[in-house]
Amino acid sequence: YIKYERINGMIEIKNACKAYGAKAVLNNVEFTVKDGTIHGIIGENGSGKTTLIKCLTGIYRLNRGEILYDGHPVFENNAVKEQIGYVADSNQYFDNYSSKDMISFFKAAYTNFSEERFNELNAIFNIDVNAKMKQLSKGQGMRVAYMLNLATFPKYLILDEPTSGLDPVAKKEFFDILVDEVEKRNMTVFISSHHLNDLEKICDEITVIRNGRIIVNNDIDTVKNRVVKVQAVIEQKPENLDIPGLIEFSNIGSIYTLVFKQFGDEEKAALTVCGASFIEEIEVSLEEMFVYTNISGE
Repeated sequence: YIKYERINGMIEIKNACKAYGAKAVLNNVEFTVKDGTIHGIIGENGSGKTTLIKCLTGIYRLNRGEILYDGHPVFENNAVKEQIGYVADSNQYFDNYSSKDMISFFKAAYTNFSEERFNELNAIFNIDVNAKMKQLSKGQGMRVAYMLNLATFPKYLILDEPTSGLDPVAKKEFFDILVDEVEKRNMTVFISSHHLNDLEKICDEITVIRNGRIIVNNDIDTVKNRVVKVQAVIEQKPENLDIPGLIEFSNIGSIYTLVFKQFGDEEKAALTVCGASFIEEIEVSLEEMFVYTNISGE
């Protein structure tokens, strides 16, 4: 049994800019990852997520701005990096190394590494520690990376598409352990994923990035409320639904589902004029919010 120690840690991204040649990838990115929270970042491919993560882990140097962990810069700062666990979407470990070899490597690199903790986690994930990395499936390799990094007892855990290749059972185990680590140790987590339904279940706050710029950064409920979904009964099909702020609608018979930028008395009245006899707001998922705000261009 591992005795857990509570920790505190905050990440600050301040006016972060990164370019490859003339191509700007991050444009004045600024937000804070609060102490002891799970903070998700979402965006389309090419939006700048992975570049931001590589700047967060000190792999890339910013052209301008700064990234601070408890007030200390990460780039070329081994003391800060030793407190960071990083699971990439593709973990490039030595092909001919086994998990047992990687344990020895991590022991040499991280003073806090615990083989006991690795074995405790592997009792759940069941990886053959003698198998070479090249013999493992992508999902198995991802599990090894996750266990190795958690066994360093990181203050901060940076995850880039960490459930890629995981089956549903392994994914549930992954998230259960992650939430447990945050609750027990107050670990701070920054996670990128295309599986928005997963992020919705675990994240305290969400950042949306588009073309290298932050579109929104807020708690999960506030982010989801950027659009409003409404269900209405309209017995007779209207000639048009030209209602200001309407992003999209669909219907099955007389049951209409409509998505608005906002929904108040004015929108409700306009919908009633279109023949709606029953109107109610229904919950919007994080994935729906992301899709609909992209459609509306906001």
